[in-house]
Amino acid sequence: MRSDLMKKGPERAPHRALLKAMGYTDPEIRRPLIGVVSAASDVVPGHVHLDILAADVKAGIRSAGGTPMAFPVIGVCDGLAMGHTGMKYSLASRELIADSIEVMAMAHPFDGLVFLPNCDKIVPGMLMAALRLDLPCLFVSGGPMLAGHAGGQPVDLISVFEGVGALRSGRMKAGDLKALEDAACPGCGSCAGMFTANSMNCLTEAIGLALPGNGTIPAVHAARRRLAKMAGVKVMALVRRGLRPRRIARMEAFRNAMTIDMALGCSTNTVLHLPAIAHEAGLTLDLDLFNALSGQTPNLCRLSPAGPHHLEDLDRAGGVPGVMKTLAPSGLLDLKALTVTGRTLGETLRRARVADREVIRPLERPFSATGGIAILKGNLAPEGAVVKASGVAPEMLVNEGRARVFDGEEAAMAAILAGAIRPGDIVVIRYEGPRGGPGMREMLGPTAAIAGMGLDKTVALLTDGRFSGGTRGAAIGHIAPEAAAGGPIALIEEGDRIRIDIPGRTLGLQVPAETLAERRQGFRPRPPAPLTGYLARYARQVASAGQGAIIL
Repeated sequence: MRSDLMKKGPERAPHRALLKAMGYTDPEIRRPLIGVVSAASDVVPGHVHLDILAADVKAGIRSAGGTPMAFPVIGVCDGLAMGHTGMKYSLASRELIADSIEVMAMAHPFDGLVFLPNCDKIVPGMLMAALRLDLPCLFVSGGPMLAGHAGGQPVDLISVFEGVGALRSGRMKAGDLKALEDAACPGCGSCAGMFTANSMNCLTEAIGLALPGNGTIPAVHAARRRLAKMAGVKVMALVRRGLRPRRIARMEAFRNAMTIDMALGCSTNTVLHLPAIAHEAGLTLDLDLFNALSGQTPNLCRLSPAGPHHLEDLDRAGGVPGVMKTLAPSGLLDLKALTVTGRTLGETLRRARVADREVIRPLERPFSATGGIAILKGNLAPEGAVVKASGVAPEMLVNEGRARVFDGEEAAMAAILAGAIRPGDIVVIRYEGPRGGPGMREMLGPTAAIAGMGLDKTVALLTDGRFSGGTRGAAIGHIAPEAAAGGPIALIEEGDRIRIDIPGRTLGLQVPAETLAERRQGFRPRPPAPLTGYLARYARQVASAGQGAIIL
């Protein structure tokens, strides 16, 4: 056992003494030591209950002959960090999470690990650590929040963000916004739509590193606790078998996950996270592969913000296994891929069922013939840009408009809320990339305000930053190279014409090449704000969004 490095033999008597100081008995010390990595905190709604699930995981480990040892990691709540300086730390926290887990697992040689994430950057940060360490492990998330209800309709956090814009435009009264605020988030769990957290928890299941149900069983259901106990039992089987994550998360598993990404209509943030996770396993996922898989994968689900359904509906309809079972006859999935169940994907899907063909559409009746995410390229985004195509109104799929240019989110938000943006405008927010932000802030505030003011079918938004999984509308992010690196987005001037063609996968600045060359001659990037501490180090080391914003 790997843990023998710190517990076996007479020379490890001091180490055993320290373990006994925490109450561990000799039989417990002799058993496999399993790290239980939990992001529990009183800060994040998706994590406030993880201590309960951690206790269930520990019970499962003990019942299967192991000794659990829990340790924490940090977690940023993107909703609470949204719209201010805190959002600069969200994406950057992904690397801190991975690094801190590496430190703990190398300093204390565990035999296996169970990861308990739930929200945005915690899931990919833990996945990066899992593939970096390559110890027997599996994931059990905290599960999604139930949808709220207001005015007889299901609502969620994004309903509240859009309500702010509706209030400013006179489409909602203050009392109605307060009622929405009180109802939208009825309890613990990751926010109820197919936003980034739930996207990544579903894709962890699709990769094969989590048990069926990981992405969709609601946080408050007893089935979530049973899943946690089973995860504790199952990790012991993985340890005894020596089955490590790099044997599971191979290229075919990532292709499966990317295919499910397109079928579900997941968050555009998956285009940042999946390449970063694969990088830890020595694999490369480029943007062209995302486009290729999107082009051949039907979009089978429309969950909030793209449609009326929430994660609880997807769970009831059959969950991720139901979506994969639906896709299986198409030949788009590698059914021989191994999973933490110890069986192949094909064997695991034998028990899958679909109970609602409006939530999970059949192959012959998809929401669209192509996937939920599209990669756009052109003279405005030579290295690519990302859009959640499933959340774009049909009339905005091909669009040309006048550029309204803002250096930073705050200036754009002020203009939107002041009513300065008109139908047909294309809002450009730059200097928000991984390096220029730094931290690549999410632009949920501006996109939600545009939607709440009823402009989402007439106004597009472009940025070298990124978007929340809750964003809907013609919102195109991750434009690379970013403005701080001298990308073409830095050369746009107020009033320039921009053409968006999502079906054609192009994003073009309608300015002559010679004019752009003249602008580049006099171009100087906006001087960065003085930085200290972690953000300063992050800005120096972070790569382009086109590379997953990894640290080089």
